[in-house]
Amino acid sequence: MEIRIGDRLVGDGHPAFIIAEAGINHNGRMEIARKLIDLAVEAGADAVKFQMRDYVELFRPGVVEDMSEEDIGFQYVMHLIKDFELTPEQYHELARYTASRGLLFLCTPWDKRSVDILEEIGVPAYKIASADLPNLDLLECVAGKKKPLLVSTGMSTMGEIETTVNFLRTLGAEFALLHCNSSYPTAFKDVNLRSIQTLRERFQCVVGYSGHELGIAVSEASVVVGASIVERHFTLDRTMKGPDHAMSLEPTGIKKLVRDVRHIEAAMGTGVRVMSRGEYMNRKVLGKSVISTRPIAAGETITADMLTVKSPAYGLSPQRMRDLVGKVAHRAVAAGGYLFESDLEGGARASRHFDSPHRWGLIVRYHDFAKIVGAARPRTMEFHLSSHDLALTPELPTIRNTELVVHAPELYGDRLLDLCAREEAERRRSVADAQTAIDRARWLKRCFPDPAGPVTVVLHVGGMSYGVRGDEVDKDAMYERLADSLRRLEQTDVELLLENLPPIPWYKGGQWWSNVFTDGDRIRRFCEREGYGVCYDTSHAQLFCNFVGESQVSYLDALTPFIRHLHVSDGSGLDGEGLQIGDGDVDFATLAPLLLATGATYTPEIWMGHKEDGEGFWVALHRLRKFGF
Repeated sequence: MEIRIGDRLVGDGHPAFIIAEAGINHNGRMEIARKLIDLAVEAGADAVKFQMRDYVELFRPGVVEDMSEEDIGFQYVMHLIKDFELTPEQYHELARYTASRGLLFLCTPWDKRSVDILEEIGVPAYKIASADLPNLDLLECVAGKKKPLLVSTGMSTMGEIETTVNFLRTLGAEFALLHCNSSYPTAFKDVNLRSIQTLRERFQCVVGYSGHELGIAVSEASVVVGASIVERHFTLDRTMKGPDHAMSLEPTGIKKLVRDVRHIEAAMGTGVRVMSRGEYMNRKVLGKSVISTRPIAAGETITADMLTVKSPAYGLSPQRMRDLVGKVAHRAVAAGGYLFESDLEGGARASRHFDSPHRWGLIVRYHDFAKIVGAARPRTMEFHLSSHDLALTPELPTIRNTELVVHAPELYGDRLLDLCAREEAERRRSVADAQTAIDRARWLKRCFPDPAGPVTVVLHVGGMSYGVRGDEVDKDAMYERLADSLRRLEQTDVELLLENLPPIPWYKGGQWWSNVFTDGDRIRRFCEREGYGVCYDTSHAQLFCNFVGESQVSYLDALTPFIRHLHVSDGSGLDGEGLQIGDGDVDFATLAPLLLATGATYTPEIWMGHKEDGEGFWVALHRLRKFGF
């Protein structure tokens, strides 16, 4: 069930269409109307909506001129709305201004003359007030314009709603129903949000919610129960004169409503149970896995007393511990050593033999490089350093005919490296930390004499923010601070490569945004100006391309001249980085020839790929082989 409003599809599977209802809260003043439009834009609404009346056509003769015999309530409201009405020319001007701000302009016509004026303006849809749901004459006029109708259902019985729905369908009209209670403000007990589901099931159409209650909680909840459209009155100041201000949302309220609806939509998910990256990271730290209580010899039959469960969760799940009992160990396991899935499968592991004419490599740490590399002869070794590693001076053998890449740490204690930081003291610390990593890379280079020349250092530049994204002005300033920070680094005998970053990185468990080194064109311009190369991460690139709806082919094309090293892994969605090859959205069949044409060194950077002596890395290499790597 969906309809189209302008360039937006509205309905199941699409974000809620949020209408900021200005109504007559402009009080007849154009400067207020423009401020309301600006506020709707700032809040992130999809449309701003006004109301239009032609009093000669709307009311029976004489009523407007002489209200002495009318009810007191009618006199009060009519006095206000008559004084607050704008001219057709002013509505034309507001529509143009709304379009210039990138927002959709909607308006409720209360009569046929107003419909004609709005058709001249070119509204993409018509909102029908609750009072006009039974007005088949007006509905027929509006339906004849062949635009979608958004029909509020306040003050109507289910029978009246059904009559109107059947009438609109005989006209072939495209429409949505908005559940509504037309009391101002609506008491919570009278809202009846479950009617949204009732309307959806009974009429099989797009259903929304037009709220008049106090606060934003109910309107937010409407999205959870199926509202595809959310409409709320808003105002600059609830104390202003007028019939609708008191129950309208003020600037903070309309902004929070839009923000929260978008958060709720993201939180609704798909209904399929999957572990998030943050959960998986915490599971490794907080969970438990099976370890041996004593040495187990290869060929020995495993018994229950040989096994126990301890943290961290680097090995086999405790749920599988009983499955190990009775198995014959295919390898020797030290006391306290981890048991793995492969121990259940008789030792089936990816081959540790790999040969390629390209500059392939493996990611290693000080403590595991011998186990991961084994007897293989990778053309490249990429040492990933932690801040703890920077203080170590391990005994390493001299390794010939292997190119060295050093990946600098991102985290130093509880601090993230941020060469773009606004605070000078923080940026000085980050420059000092980066310099320490560079110096350590030069020290490591002595163990990798071939080829001669500078050591390659991969750096994440920072520029992150927690919870909110930086605006374009912030980003410009961040790039300038980054350039200044890089100039402070002593880079003799070092080739510093700056890595492209994902839009939503997993720093400290998530909820961060990357503000620099995500957009390919901006990275290209920076590298051209400052003279730096790039470590191109296929997973990070895919996540950014998913975020902006861009092809990774065009993204890669922008950066190809600057690529010196590749991190190769798959990626999915907006934050599923470091996935195994073939488990995500990266089109390796298309990208592989373009990546290999750079001639860059490459390593498979699979998250947790170092476990089981680099099993994930080796699996990735063999999967990449079919793409020519």
